[in-house]
Amino acid sequence: MNIGVGGRDLYEALLDSDGPDAHREAVLPWLAEAHGAYREMLRTAAECSGWWEDRRTDERVGVLHTELYALGRVSDILLLARQTPTGPWDPGVEGLAFSDEEYLGLFTGLGMTPFRGGGFDPFLHEIVEVEQAEDPAAPIEVVEVLWPGLMLGELLFSRAGVRVRAGAAHAQRGVADRSPLYWTFRRRHRQTVDLSQGWGGNSQWATDLRLDYRTPSGDRLNVDGDHPIDGSTVLAVGHPENLSPRDRLLTPRERRELLRHRCLLRTPEALAELDREAPWEREFWPFDWRLPAAEE
Repeated sequence: MNIGVGGRDLYEALLDSDGPDAHREAVLPWLAEAHGAYREMLRTAAECSGWWEDRRTDERVGVLHTELYALGRVSDILLLARQTPTGPWDPGVEGLAFSDEEYLGLFTGLGMTPFRGGGFDPFLHEIVEVEQAEDPAAPIEVVEVLWPGLMLGELLFSRAGVRVRAGAAHAQRGVADRSPLYWTFRRRHRQTVDLSQGWGGNSQWATDLRLDYRTPSGDRLNVDGDHPIDGSTVLAVGHPENLSPRDRLLTPRERRELLRHRCLLRTPEALAELDREAPWEREFWPFDWRLPAAEE
């Protein structure tokens, strides 16, 4: 399948172009080649059509997965300059302070649509900073949008980063904004957990972008997942899909929040038991979880 260019090429070109001319030197030439076959390939992922199920029989599906993930990495490094480092895990990449116009120009050029959103919505919004409200029961509300999100048709490509105000019963400062963020490659202000981590220089690029769809009939989260979130269903004869002992220490509400928000929102109720297996924060395995159809 000849698509002319690749997202990994752009990612590596951006790492090499660490000065103020990275947009002109790396993005614009790459984008000029990405029209046509590349953009048409991405359009396949724009509808919740079940295209991801053909990986084993259609080589093009594997290529599409690879490209979506590579573009996700591109987005992550272009957003680093908008984040304030708060720990030793990622000092960030210098010199990639793209403007909104430059950042959005890349992805709209690939057929994506930007959004900022209204009221807080975990499908659309990633919590970057929590202002703790005095009332513990105060709901989560958006105070400021720090970077825009992107949709590719019905597919969520990346969430908008937001500062929120919330009561501790809904989102705790220091947890909702600092606990490890799953399905994410890089952030400067918090640890991330990405299935590419720990793999070699080539193998890591076989990672998939998480697939969340907002459709007329409702939201579909992590559509490629095949593990029931409560670990109580046998999906195939002789192949029960159960949660790990660590995952089972989370309450059903905590597991659902981890799937929806991609991070924990509050200190887990089973903290004492989890602490016996410390460090535990990066050791959950939600990557195959799916919600029951009635909850999507």
